[in-house]
Amino acid sequence: MEIKMNNEITSEKSSWRSKLGALGPGILMASAAVGGSHIIMSTQAGAIYSWQLVPIIILANLFKYPFFRFGAQYTLDSGNTLLEGYLQKGKFYLWFFFLLNIFATIINTAAVGLLCAAILTFVLPFPVPVPILSLIVITVSSGILLLGKYRMLDGLSKLIMIALTVTTVMAVLTALFRNRIQGVAQADYVAPSPWNLGPLGLGFIVALMGWMPAPIEISALNSMWVVAKRRLTKVTYRDGIFDFNVGYIGTAVLALVFLALGALVQFGSGEQVQMVGGKYIAQLINMYASTIGDWARGLIAFIAFMCMFGTTITVIDGYSRTNVESLRLLLKRKESSPKYLNLAVILAALSGLAIIFYFNNAVGPMLSFAMITSFVFAPLFAWLNLSLVLKGEHKVRGGLFWLSIAGLIFLISFAGLFIANQAGWLA
Repeated sequence: MEIKMNNEITSEKSSWRSKLGALGPGILMASAAVGGSHIIMSTQAGAIYSWQLVPIIILANLFKYPFFRFGAQYTLDSGNTLLEGYLQKGKFYLWFFFLLNIFATIINTAAVGLLCAAILTFVLPFPVPVPILSLIVITVSSGILLLGKYRMLDGLSKLIMIALTVTTVMAVLTALFRNRIQGVAQADYVAPSPWNLGPLGLGFIVALMGWMPAPIEISALNSMWVVAKRRLTKVTYRDGIFDFNVGYIGTAVLALVFLALGALVQFGSGEQVQMVGGKYIAQLINMYASTIGDWARGLIAFIAFMCMFGTTITVIDGYSRTNVESLRLLLKRKESSPKYLNLAVILAALSGLAIIFYFNNAVGPMLSFAMITSFVFAPLFAWLNLSLVLKGEHKVRGGLFWLSIAGLIFLISFAGLFIANQAGWLA
């Protein structure tokens, strides 16, 4: 699957037309990122702590930026996928990634499908069991991927992200105009502190940072989308980095917008914030309707659904692509047939549905385990991504290099703090 850059692509000048034509992989990464980490975690951060966790969200996005960028940068520079880079570093790393990725595929497909279905219950005029709605959502998402391939996914993700951004900003501006910066909280309301070692302190911050804007392994998915995009059109290095920056910076801004939504609408309302995803969505929709007006119920439900539907599609596609490519490399096959990607999409959908129908009660604990695992091993994948761009035509240097070193220290420090707290060493 090696796609070498020729001199024509390397020397091609960048223009706004070519930049817009290159948009795709970064938007897909944004669509995959804005699910649970944004609409649930970011909004809960605002609802519980108001504006106190704004610095944490900014720092998490800043310090993870290099490692997500390096995934796209490595592929744009070398023509190889990030998974090929992992294999070059050692077969152990690719095996480790593949096994974690299989687990993440099953759990994340079930989780996003279930949450998307839960949101639909607030949109439909008649009751439908959530598992049945999950079946419909995952089947439709898989059908789009099987019938439309990357080209349809590329176009659909742009429409979803535009609609999501416009409606979310509209909702926040409406809340700001109605409630001002203090939201619905009384002037003498005392906000709880997030700086403690309990589950609603360090535990919440770790979960927020672990998937903010997404697990670092998502950089491998983005690398695969860059390869798929280059099959459709020429993408220069500069335009590919522009696409990545648009997607990444967009997710960072949206995280702050969702935090503002929680801070303006729910913080200090007197109602305890539900921590379970599906229940929290219901609470947020009702709270927003009671604060701003019942007309807003449909708007918030639409925002939530667009978030999760886009995430469901990109999760199934991205994880399926990385599973197929990982297996191809591990088995030393020269190339992979499109039918294997179709099969991987079907298996991802079926495995997610199996969890929903037969292990529904285990989705929450399994998702929490996946989030914690992702956070604890984030420094490893961050280091791998950095090590792959220390040479080549566009090797990392200067401020970006030192930002990546600071990011490694940041990730290692928080992972160590979390492990120490879980082990009771900080008690």
